[in-house]
Amino acid sequence: MGEGSSQSLVQKLIEGVNSITSIGEFKNYKKECAAVTRRVKLLLSLFEEVRDSKLPLPDPAFNCFKALEVALYAAKDLLILCHKGSKLYLTLERPKVLNHFQALAVEIVKALDGAPYNDLDVSDEVREQVELVHNQFKRLKGLEEAHDAQLHAELTTVLDETTERLISRAELEKLAEKFELTTAKAIKQETQALEWMKIETDPLIDGILDNEKGFEQMHTLLRNMKTLCPADNLEVDIPDLKKIQASEAAFLDKLRAHHPSEPSVSGGTDKGGSPNIPDDFKCPISLDLMKDPVIVATGQTYERAFIQKWLDAGNRTCPKTGLILAHTNLTPNYVLRSVIAEWCETQGIEVPKKSSGRPKSSNSTDFCCSEDRANIEDLISKLASGQTEVQRNAAGEVRLLAKRNIEHRIYIAEAGAIPLLVKLLWSLDPKTQEHAVTALLNLSINDNNKGQIVSAGAIHPIVEVLRTGSREARENAAATLFSLSVVDENKVTIGNCGAIPALVDLLRDGTPRGKKDAATALFNLSIYQGNKSRAVRAGIVPPLIELLGDSNAGMVDEALAILAILATHPEGRTAIGQANATPMLIEIITSGSPRNKENGAAVLLALCTFDPAHIVIAQLLDAFGPLSELVQDGTTRAKRKAAQLLDLMRRQEAEKAEQSIIEDQSPGFSTDAGGHSALCI
Repeated sequence: MGEGSSQSLVQKLIEGVNSITSIGEFKNYKKECAAVTRRVKLLLSLFEEVRDSKLPLPDPAFNCFKALEVALYAAKDLLILCHKGSKLYLTLERPKVLNHFQALAVEIVKALDGAPYNDLDVSDEVREQVELVHNQFKRLKGLEEAHDAQLHAELTTVLDETTERLISRAELEKLAEKFELTTAKAIKQETQALEWMKIETDPLIDGILDNEKGFEQMHTLLRNMKTLCPADNLEVDIPDLKKIQASEAAFLDKLRAHHPSEPSVSGGTDKGGSPNIPDDFKCPISLDLMKDPVIVATGQTYERAFIQKWLDAGNRTCPKTGLILAHTNLTPNYVLRSVIAEWCETQGIEVPKKSSGRPKSSNSTDFCCSEDRANIEDLISKLASGQTEVQRNAAGEVRLLAKRNIEHRIYIAEAGAIPLLVKLLWSLDPKTQEHAVTALLNLSINDNNKGQIVSAGAIHPIVEVLRTGSREARENAAATLFSLSVVDENKVTIGNCGAIPALVDLLRDGTPRGKKDAATALFNLSIYQGNKSRAVRAGIVPPLIELLGDSNAGMVDEALAILAILATHPEGRTAIGQANATPMLIEIITSGSPRNKENGAAVLLALCTFDPAHIVIAQLLDAFGPLSELVQDGTTRAKRKAAQLLDLMRRQEAEKAEQSIIEDQSPGFSTDAGGHSALCI
């Protein structure tokens, strides 16, 4: 073999080993991954000595190294899968994963069998080291990590047992703890890992990633695990799972305790003095006979008054199953109501009449203990005291009380704290201002409180805090505006109050956390068409382009998502085009994540559709290849956008060719030898 090809192959092997050893921690199969990484690293000295000798490789050595190159690429793909992939799915597919580790060992052993050491100018020490690696891979019989094997057994057992029923809350809790998925952040990361695996197409791991049913099961499992965490949590520190469970259980207990059974069931009783009510006729929350049964999204039936109270408290799960509700509509269960009425008549009991739709007292005082109520009321009086230090301390305590507790959020708002907190947003004391805006952020987690905050005139002073407050106050002001903008009509109000320029300033000059808070709020606000031009005129595009080109900032996803929204507006397209974004977009389409490729193609399509100059730039930058690959391997939306871009490029080429033919065939003027014009045909 030639020296150039030999050196190129050896360099690839060195780079392969270095990339494997730099992968980092592994989520699954830690023992197997560590063994492969350690043994592959021992081969590095062989490749480095061969490289330093600068001699061309004889054919036997070249073939051996070529086989090792294939094996190292296979090892890298498998190790990256264990590093980035879903813990749940990889545990489910344990037999296949272990088979791949075994097959990898066989491949390396074959490559090293009969390695031509005599043809290689390497030291005895290196030869002994390589032979050691060779023997270690030969002895690999399929490592069995007891912990991983136990997780696989528990996961498959639960899935097998729940094929005909819903997984129980207890089973969910156990699996969540086993897989360390006890926070919303961990579940989000696991979901992203699962999505990454679904688009992985490397031939080596296709055998592992071809279980469509398994992917669906893991997605369902993660959605159900998410119900164990607050669905609307906006705080940086996500509550511990056990605290969440205790809080939720306590809420249900209080709901029952403060609404005891009404003495409507009388007459026709058994020896105990009252009839035995069938379980199906009882509300799972109040445990009483239902007057107005309604069905929630999971198919469970509750007494309307009690499930409504549960929803009003900001909960978005089914109390009985713990599953997330796809919607909060309540459907009357007329059939069950009719059956209950018939049962009551046979028992000689007065048929229960429908209530007004809520428990007799819809006040959250029913759910806060007297001590908590007294504390909150005292703090609210201090908020109104007019003494800076007293107000500062009171606002800080309200901020903490509203941080996680559902009942506190409700009672603090009902007790009149919101207008006082809004007033404190104008405080000249920076810490008071910070406490006030953060307390409003925490209160806004409850949907019912959002309207009260806006009605109290909070948006304008929140914007002022965003402009002039302390670093943390500005960040939390941005987060509060995002929370409030979830309600569509608030998007208009927030935009009209001048929030967007202040958010753009934070996006440009803020801390990493501040930039993320600003980007999240700007994304939400820009969904409203009228806010898109405001964002463009406020100068949002340059900092977005800067973030797009700075992978270290970790905000490429956010920047591209906002650009995709702005590109649907004429001013947005113009600003993005003037920022010379096309080269970056093509780079993202070439090597970005699946979602970013999708958004990159959407932005580029918007630019090219309305300005053919961008088509020319894309053609000059060889966009045809990456777009063709995206048509084959992208998400559904990405494929559609890429196909439309390719169509635009082909049409432009066809028009150019047609114009060229017309120009060649059309009459023109030339000059004769004397410099006189002559018509040419």
